Parts: sequence; structure tokens; C-alpha cells
Amino acid sequence: MKRLQVPNQHISQWETVFDRIKMLREEGVEAAIDQVNWKSDFPKSLPVTVRVAHDGERLYLYYIVTGEAIRAENRKDFGSVWEDSCVEFFMQREGEKIYRNFECNVLGVLLAAQHETREKAVQLTREVQSVFRHSTICHRYEEGRQVSDWTMYLEIPKEVMGFAEHESLAGQKIRANFYKCGDKTPEPHFLSWNSIDLPSPNFHVPRFFGLLELE
Repeated sequence: MKRLQVPNQHISQWETVFDRIKMLREEGVEAAIDQVNWKSDFPKSLPVTVRVAHDGERLYLYYIVTGEAIRAENRKDFGSVWEDSCVEFFMQREGEKIYRNFECNVLGVLLAAQHETREKAVQLTREVQSVFRHSTICHRYEEGRQVSDWTMYLEIPKEVMGFAEHESLAGQKIRANFYKCGDKTPEPHFLSWNSIDLPSPNFHVPRFFGLLELE
């Protein structure tokens, strides 16, 4: 199981999203989303990283995806974003059986839910409104075909992750995994930070989560 020491940084002190991203890139911890778990059926890999930090009140994530043939069909929250070019964060509080997933396509369209199992879930329809998202997309050509480099910046309030108003993220331990997928992209892929030992693609398995230790 991988572990990640997540630094406590005063990111919210910066007014613009560009300054916040700059600080996160400089002061956040980086994790590579590089595990190709189902190589025989889905061998596609591409460079993907996520920068992570928190300030006690929010968790900050900054994904960087390089050279993807993107798909961006879903335009409304709670759509089938996993079919598009998508980055994901799954998390589970210590001592809880439920877990939460945050799935965001290249356009910033978000799916968020609280799960007992993969099938038994409650959508976080009210809470999702407080999750800030900012994406960039740069199109280019690579060996004669169009690909895109894109980023996704997320600010997830602690309450959306199941913490109470009086609780701080500082000192918390969260079981989690980071993902990159695209079920219906030109090159379907299923990448993770912590590896998954299952016969077919499935991200909804907390026993394969890693550990985030929040400073």
C-alpha cells in the first residue's frame, strides 16, 4: 500500500486560481498515476500526475495529463464522466465502511457520490456545488495525430468528504486512490496510483486504496 505525506499549506490566502495552482505545484506533494492494472485488455498508458495539499479546510488536487486523445461528451454534473477523458479521487475516512468518489472530466463536469458498494450509492447533489473546478486544455499534434495536454484543479471542502465543521483535516489519515480513465475515449485506459489486483477494471474497491497522511 502506497503512502503519501500531504503538506499543510495556506493555499487559500491567494486570491486568484492561477496563484493557488502555482503554490500547489510548488508546495504540494506529487503522486504518479502510473499503474496499468489490466495490461492485456487495456495496455494504454500516458503520463499523469497529481499534486496534493490541504489547508485544514479543503483538499487541493491538481492533475496533469499529457498527450491524450481526448473525449468530452458529458456537459452536466452527474453524467457519465468516466466515459470521457476523466480524472478521479476516491476516499474513505478512518473507521468508516462507506467511501466517496469524485470523478471529473476534462471539462470540469463532476460526479460525486457516497457509496456503501459500487451499486449502492447516494449522489452528493447539494455538496457538489461547493467543489471548485478549473481546467486547461492545450491541443497539439504528435506524429501526425491530434492529442491534448490538459490539467484539472479541484478544491474539495472537508464537509464534502464527510468531516464535520468543527473538524480539521490536519492530522487526519485518509484511505484513498487516484485514477485516470476514459472508457469511451479513442484509447480506453484505466490507470491508478495504488495498484488494483482484480481480473477486470473496477475502481470501487477500498481494500486497494493507499493512505494519505495529512500533516
